[in-house]
Amino acid sequence: MTRRMVCLLVMAALLPCLASAPASALALGIKVAGAGTGVYPPNTVYNGVRVSGLQIGFGIRVPGNGTARGQLQVTLIGTSPLGMEQDIDVVGQAATGSATAGSTSTFSGLSAVDLGNGTPPLVNVPFTVTIVRNPNGQGTVRLVLGAVTLPVATLNAGSIIIR
Repeated sequence: MTRRMVCLLVMAALLPCLASAPASALALGIKVAGAGTGVYPPNTVYNGVRVSGLQIGFGIRVPGNGTARGQLQVTLIGTSPLGMEQDIDVVGQAATGSATAGSTSTFSGLSAVDLGNGTPPLVNVPFTVTIVRNPNGQGTVRLVLGAVTLPVATLNAGSIIIR
């Protein structure tokens, strides 16, 4: 089993624990957690790689003072210009953020981006993620990596908690 699948499974197992956190935990801020898979619109491209979907896992605490703490892992599911599978792995540490309980969160920080082509990972790549939760517990993800803003991806499996 790949490392990213293990991370997604662990994060999915932790979601019920966050959902049942006592009200006193809210004094520590809003918890933003999720794990799932999603799809991108056709013709989405990142760094020359056609991207069809993503796998995402994150656990972030937003205390309400503009900061955020937590981690993000994203795998962009892609196809190289030569038609070969080429997945791009992004691992980031959140530093700033905001959240509205139950609906949205935006968090940013620095990440390492492994382009999946054998080159060394890019380090200290700024990222911003905007999560919008829908009533079904899924929603959308907008990912910005450096100067590239990817289109909104729609989650089709997994769940998001913002509380």
